[in-house]
Amino acid sequence: MKLGRLNHIGVATPSIADSIVFYRDVMGATKIHEPFDLESQGVKVCFVDTPAHSTGSGLSDSGGTQIELVEPLPGNTSIASFLEKNPAGGQHHMCYEVPDIHAAKAEFEAMGKRVLGEPRIGAHGTLIFFVHPRDMGGVLTEIMETPKDEAHLSN
Repeated sequence: MKLGRLNHIGVATPSIADSIVFYRDVMGATKIHEPFDLESQGVKVCFVDTPAHSTGSGLSDSGGTQIELVEPLPGNTSIASFLEKNPAGGQHHMCYEVPDIHAAKAEFEAMGKRVLGEPRIGAHGTLIFFVHPRDMGGVLTEIMETPKDEAHLSN
């Protein structure tokens, strides 16, 4: 498995509205997308763009990493239980891109990593799956098929 682009860092929050204020007023975010419900996963999601990194050579990478704010919808138990342990919220997961989600799933399983469920459509409209944090250095890891267009920057 070759490490792909870090697409986003998921941050669980009890209030996306309050988190938007924080990222805008404290962190200086200038591009905050409209929050939306991802009912299939029981969450409300809002993406905050970070600027593309300048390499100092006049070149920049393909875009900044996003922050994915995640608030539980009624009935969601995974994010809600995370917030019970971390009432102010906090880093929930990290998401890396791969070119082929099914090949990545097979590779993780061949390594004995616990894949949590089958690939499903995530917040960027592409296939995702999660790998158990105990198998990933203590970090819940989302694996996402690289968007075929600029969805990773425009959602």
